[in-house]
Amino acid sequence: MTRVSFQGERGAYSEAASISFFDNTIDTIPCTTFADALKNTENDMSDYSVLPVENSLEGSVGESNDLLVTVNLDVVGEIYHRIRHCLIGTGSLENIDIVYSHTQALGQCRKFIQENSLKTVPSYDTAGSVKIIKDLNKNNVACIASKNAAEIFGVPVIKQGIEDNRNNYTRFLVLSKESNEDSLMSKQNDSSKKKTSIIFSVKHEAGALYQIIKEFATYKINLTKIESRPNKNTAWEYNFYVDFEGSQDDSMIKEMLQKIKGNSSFLKILGTYPMTNLD
Repeated sequence: MTRVSFQGERGAYSEAASISFFDNTIDTIPCTTFADALKNTENDMSDYSVLPVENSLEGSVGESNDLLVTVNLDVVGEIYHRIRHCLIGTGSLENIDIVYSHTQALGQCRKFIQENSLKTVPSYDTAGSVKIIKDLNKNNVACIASKNAAEIFGVPVIKQGIEDNRNNYTRFLVLSKESNEDSLMSKQNDSSKKKTSIIFSVKHEAGALYQIIKEFATYKINLTKIESRPNKNTAWEYNFYVDFEGSQDDSMIKEMLQKIKGNSSFLKILGTYPMTNLD
């Protein structure tokens, strides 16, 4: 049976994304942190890890992206999972004044929280917040998580669909020690389009970033994402995260990547994988 590690408690959105990407027959392994989930796969305690990297409303998941710099795994797939938040608790909406959840979920429900004058308490996980309020057992305390998490922990759903925007998707990456596995590719959409993800940092030279971005235009490669994250080792230096259409095995892209490497102080190819559409 395929083993997939994820961060959070049972019922977390990462677990739901794992099941959606693979199928219901997988063995999902909950982990306390993103780092633990990835380490499980590195140490052969799981076959894959599923990692949230960005949300359509709240942007990048910083901790996840920072881990991609050093992790010894390849990105072999992606999935966009629709996020439907519920207010969960034992009391009524009128009595609730405190709400627990992960910071991303709290941000995605900001309007609802403000309209109901709720005090927020960040927690390590959406599903974990259900466990927290169940143990607290107070009618004035609620949490934000999935309907599935509420059912798993046996806590009532007070209100469904409380996210600020229905266009609420989280993008997850699937990581493995083996790149471009045929068995995994067969589980994904049969599409000729491939996507490659890389991370690089630029030299301290005028026009260094321009020289790299210019290569994509020269080779007519379509960028689907570019953003910067602070380099944790050096103050005021940045790593750039780039996704683009095409495979690292293509001869033209190989040539382009060699030129990028020559203009960068650091380059890591995260992997090539089939492009995925929204659910």
